[in-house]
Amino acid sequence: MEYEVVIERLNDQAFGVGYINSKVVFVENAMPGDIVKVEIIKERKNILEGKIKRFIKYSSLRVDSMCKYASRCGGCKLAILDYLETIKYKKEKLEHILKKFGNLDLDIPIVTSNNIEYRNKISLHIKDYKIGYYQASTNELVEITKCNIAMPVINEFLKYLKDFKIKDGSVSIRCNDTNELLIYVKTKDNIVIPEIPLNVVGIVLNDKILRGNYYITEIVNGYKYNVSYNSFFQVNLGVCAKMFDLLDKYILKDSNVLDLYCGVGTLGLSVAKNEKMVYGIEIVSNAIKNAWDNAKLNNISNVKYYCGDVSKVISRIENKIDVIITDPPRSGLDKKTIEVMMKLEPKEIIYISCDPITLARDLKLLDGYSLKYITGLDMFSYTNHVECVSVLYRKSLEK
Repeated sequence: MEYEVVIERLNDQAFGVGYINSKVVFVENAMPGDIVKVEIIKERKNILEGKIKRFIKYSSLRVDSMCKYASRCGGCKLAILDYLETIKYKKEKLEHILKKFGNLDLDIPIVTSNNIEYRNKISLHIKDYKIGYYQASTNELVEITKCNIAMPVINEFLKYLKDFKIKDGSVSIRCNDTNELLIYVKTKDNIVIPEIPLNVVGIVLNDKILRGNYYITEIVNGYKYNVSYNSFFQVNLGVCAKMFDLLDKYILKDSNVLDLYCGVGTLGLSVAKNEKMVYGIEIVSNAIKNAWDNAKLNNISNVKYYCGDVSKVISRIENKIDVIITDPPRSGLDKKTIEVMMKLEPKEIIYISCDPITLARDLKLLDGYSLKYITGLDMFSYTNHVECVSVLYRKSLEK
């Protein structure tokens, strides 16, 4: 049975929201103003999920998608909106979530940069020699030959990926601004390494180096960073550079800084020149090795790095911590980490978040601190995701 639905808004996951007999219905690939005929594919108590069968009327907000795969691969859900409309959506989403879950009524700006050809890394699945992304919330492969949000050299490499003769597995492709490539393959197949007229600096198979290096070198705001195949690094260097500028602007100078979830040392190294000491903690050993290398690469000596769980290694830092920088995963800060942060009583916390809901939760738990500045970052253009930089000061120091 088909139902006619008027789409009124987008939810936080960028599904269109409408109503059927007073029940909320979420509709993928629908935009506010669309009128659609839908088939119900999931039903819970008061929530329905519908699949578009046909359009009765198209929203005036719709534009021709910049990607032919966007409606199926589940990555760029907002590719059927004008870019400025996607920023408006992210601003409203961020403000709504922080008000709903954090009781914060804010006007939050969104920092932008390149919105296509910006990703310096993509991860692809391979099934029966077909290469692509998984459709959202499924294991159904959407075969692709190009990704419009990936940097051009990555798409050049995609032309040769089938020559590796991988039947089943996954491939991560990372590049830098000088068009060097680092390839990470996970598969049980015996692969072939073809001749490729591109600058491939390293190929890693199942955590073993097959050719070249296990890392690639990125440059952001004049700082060099070696990034290993399994280390985290921001995928949008244009927005990353602006994030560094914000960090430099708001961080307390001449301080002892603790960089939690420090990765390859990116954030801490970018501010070290104005600080007494920077201490980094990270659980991925390759990332810590990169961080030490990156300090040497940039001639920075006032840093120390520790590999392990924060609650177990924090006691090795003897100096009083003045500032904490934290960039946790989407799940946010765990209970133990928050307990450690509160015991350290830093003057300032700079919290970089990739999930507004866990950010709102954690801001409440950091109840000894007040929010002084916040901005959104469009790190993942045309997706429903929005990054965020928050600056908090200890309440007991306020005059």
